[in-house]
Amino acid sequence: MNQNINISGIRGSFIDFVADPFYYPELETVRYIHDGLMIISGGIIQELGNYDKLKPKYPDIPITSYPGMIILPGFIDIHIHYPQTEIIASSSKQLLEWLDKYTFPVEGKFQDKTYAQKIASFFLDQLLKNGTTSALVLTTVYPQSVDALFEAAELRNMRIIAGKMLMDRNAPDYLLDTPETSYEDSKNLIKKWHGKGRLLYAITPRFAITSTPEQLHLAGVLKQEFPDVYIHTHLSEQKSEIEKVAQLFPNNKDYLDVYEKFSLVSNKSIFAHGIYLSDSEFNRLSQADSTIAFCPTSNLFLGSGLFQLHTAKSQQTPVKVGLGTDVGGGTSFSIFQTMNDAYKISQLQEQNLSSLKAFYLATLGGAKSLSLEHKIGNFDVGKEVDLVVLDTRVTPLLKLRNSRNNSDLLTDIIDELFTLIILGDERVVQATYVAGNLVYEHKI
Repeated sequence: MNQNINISGIRGSFIDFVADPFYYPELETVRYIHDGLMIISGGIIQELGNYDKLKPKYPDIPITSYPGMIILPGFIDIHIHYPQTEIIASSSKQLLEWLDKYTFPVEGKFQDKTYAQKIASFFLDQLLKNGTTSALVLTTVYPQSVDALFEAAELRNMRIIAGKMLMDRNAPDYLLDTPETSYEDSKNLIKKWHGKGRLLYAITPRFAITSTPEQLHLAGVLKQEFPDVYIHTHLSEQKSEIEKVAQLFPNNKDYLDVYEKFSLVSNKSIFAHGIYLSDSEFNRLSQADSTIAFCPTSNLFLGSGLFQLHTAKSQQTPVKVGLGTDVGGGTSFSIFQTMNDAYKISQLQEQNLSSLKAFYLATLGGAKSLSLEHKIGNFDVGKEVDLVVLDTRVTPLLKLRNSRNNSDLLTDIIDELFTLIILGDERVVQATYVAGNLVYEHKI
């Protein structure tokens, strides 16, 4: 009895990935246990198997059951702006005007830490409500906005990666730092937050347009001093942006080369968008083992273009890819809606994004994109218990659509997952667990 005192279990239908369905036969990459039992202790997976086989080993532990539900690893959002939460669904022309009209003014509010704390709390609760348990997050130029987010994430024990925005030109004066202050502020924040609990740090130049060469140089120096932190920035989102970068950095051969020259391209570098990459840039990102954050709702909303997922995930130039909601240029916190638009973007390029490939990007693919597959992303023993419980019949339309699928066949479950991509939203999420603890539960 005593040895089981801190052990608990979750029962339901478990689905996760053990390999990449872009490179292996899809059905061989997925693990499915129709009536499974996950044994949890200290927020870590101890065992996972068939309920009938595991239950006798743990006769006295408390078990939470989710009959008829599907349990997946928690969703991973690898590019999202928490200061832009309140400007989501703001109409404008394309990227650069949208930044001037909405984004920069709202980011100015985050000089007030009380305000930053309010939005950070709301933001993280929205993630959890949508089944997102880990995220790579952009903040603002103000260090207090970073503290506010990390403090709120620490309370929820979420795995959040974030960092202070670096911006020393081409933005309003109230949002500008200097190369020296950006270096010192970032260094202090790294020492304060990186590796504290489940929190990690990302050096975050907004994009090449808003940083001088001097600032990018010092960002590279920081990366050399703290090699295990991340680099997080934007790359080739819109044609006008690329043209502006070429004007500002006339001696660089392309956009990616700007970051390469300052030692900002590595296996822990995440570049949002990457819509207009050359073959050379895809190849260099592949060689560096860097990541592209695919942000489909934002790419459509801002009219940016169609990301070439099939090129990034090709055998010739394999690049790590994860999904980003990119709120507030992105139009939803929901990974379902993000996968929905990703599917449509693929269709427009005569490519097909299957449900297994989409959910892979949202789980194990996202974890690999952040070099965290040893911690999160699937249900291997020893990993952290971040998971989401999904109801595939929660709305009348989903119930009608999935009524014929009352079976335990994997092929039927895969079909149900596809209906969630097209018809799902936050109502599908019945429960979200972070580090083994229930942090959100849908109330009808």
